[in-house]
Amino acid sequence: MQRIMTLCIGNICRSPLAQVLLARELPTHQVWSAGLTALVGSPADPTSVQIAQEQGLDLAAHRAQQVSSFMCQQAELILVMEQSHKSQLEQLYPQVRGKVFRLGQFGQFDIDDPYRKPREAFDTAYQGIAQGVADWLTRIRQLS
Repeated sequence: MQRIMTLCIGNICRSPLAQVLLARELPTHQVWSAGLTALVGSPADPTSVQIAQEQGLDLAAHRAQQVSSFMCQQAELILVMEQSHKSQLEQLYPQVRGKVFRLGQFGQFDIDDPYRKPREAFDTAYQGIAQGVADWLTRIRQLS
């Protein structure tokens, strides 16, 4: 399991943070992020950039991209932020069934969208992302 995609709606808040966290922990893996309705070409949200910097991560080069059939084919694992994202992605691309899971799968939680909300919403989202990444790392390493 070497190719992992993280997915949210706009690809500017949650999935970029999940991407850089996973990439830091899995340096030999290919990790990218996308959005279901991406703000294509947009940089990461400034609050996500700030949180990343505080965690020693860099989102400066991030630009939002729209999920595509090709990306779905390339990914061996797709980690989404909410159960509704899984449903939407499977409806758009039925071939992804069986490799799409919530990042919060093991803790049975969704990661709410902090977009246009106060810093506290971003902190809560980051905590969920960090927990989800930690929960998935052991499993990904076992399958890699």
